[in-house]
Amino acid sequence: MKRQLCGKSLFLVLLSLLMVAVLAGVSSADEKVIKIGTLFPLTGPVALAGQRCRAAVETAAEVINNAHPELQVPLAAQEGILDGYKIVLIHADHQGKPDVAKSEAERLFDQEKVWAIIGSYNSSATKPASFVAELKKQIFMCGCSSSGALTERNFKYFFRMAPTDKTESLEFVEFMEWLNETRETGLKTVGLIYENTEFGKHAAEEGRMAAEAKGFKVVADVPFNPGATNLNSEVQTLKAANPDAVFGACLGGDYTLWVRTMKQMSWLPKVALNYCTGYQDPIIAGQLGDDANYFMGGTGYAPEFAGLMPAVAAVEEIYKGKTDPSVPFDSDSIQEAVALFVLAQAIEKAGALDPTKVAETLYANEWESPLSMGGKVAFAPGGQNIRAMSMLTQLQGGQYKRIYPADLADTEAVVPMVPWEKR
Repeated sequence: MKRQLCGKSLFLVLLSLLMVAVLAGVSSADEKVIKIGTLFPLTGPVALAGQRCRAAVETAAEVINNAHPELQVPLAAQEGILDGYKIVLIHADHQGKPDVAKSEAERLFDQEKVWAIIGSYNSSATKPASFVAELKKQIFMCGCSSSGALTERNFKYFFRMAPTDKTESLEFVEFMEWLNETRETGLKTVGLIYENTEFGKHAAEEGRMAAEAKGFKVVADVPFNPGATNLNSEVQTLKAANPDAVFGACLGGDYTLWVRTMKQMSWLPKVALNYCTGYQDPIIAGQLGDDANYFMGGTGYAPEFAGLMPAVAAVEEIYKGKTDPSVPFDSDSIQEAVALFVLAQAIEKAGALDPTKVAETLYANEWESPLSMGGKVAFAPGGQNIRAMSMLTQLQGGQYKRIYPADLADTEAVVPMVPWEKR
């Protein structure tokens, strides 16, 4: 009798376990989620920038997943996409290392089973990670990595939101010509300082070509290893060449070190123009204080642009709840939010979770993007957003003042830069 009771008890236990497993399977089958990987430098030299990019994607996911009728952005009024699918983010850290970016992209696709990846801030990390996506025919949405080479590979599943180093280089040179014509600034020579990475080398190459095409002479070409402990010899090289303008491609702490080293050596060019760099980072600008003033650069968004981009403010409040509340969107982080908003619109319009169909849909349409300066996103073959816009700003009194193009400017550029000893 005891054996029979034990056998019956064991049967009931097994039956219960089986029912739990069946119910769990039903729940999983009914669960409507789209797993999206994020791949940013969450540790390492530019960790703060990477963390803000992650927070921006989290902000976009929250808006897409939940009804926010008060927001003037696509999909905000509804809950989810494709009749109820919610986006679930799986975060990964590439540490600013290309080899780690590649292996993490493989892990996200193969083990985490993500449907697409958004990333990766550093162009040197985006390059191998997006190659993994292309081989797997999975979508890779790139917010702010600026190397023009990324959209010159004829990839079918790669899409970038931000302007490229080529676009910014042409804008730098156009600005210099305009200054010479309208202000008689006498700008003739250019120096290049850049990190020795995919981003830096490509920015310097584009800067050289743009400058020389318009008759400016490049008198200094100064690479450095990112994460350097000092830039004394590099700045001394610039100072010795004494270019009228410097094009800088220095991220994070490298930018801070470059600025402070110039101050130590009591040297400045007439104009310092920066690519997608530490210049655009409001935290770095705050840390540098008055030393940050009078530097210039391409800028896709700053709080001072609120009048040009009125839809941003309400979304930015959600963003601040996911990161340091004192830090607003910046040019880089906001592009990562745009990447997810555009991807979600394309999935909704395609009506299916077929990566090839969604990629074709991304190419075939122009997308509403109130968080972009141009208000629209559209992709050329290779995945570059041909509606990407930025303008030149100059830090004055700790604020990003619009200085070019002239029709969008709110402030006159201070040229030459105010010398260190007169600040």
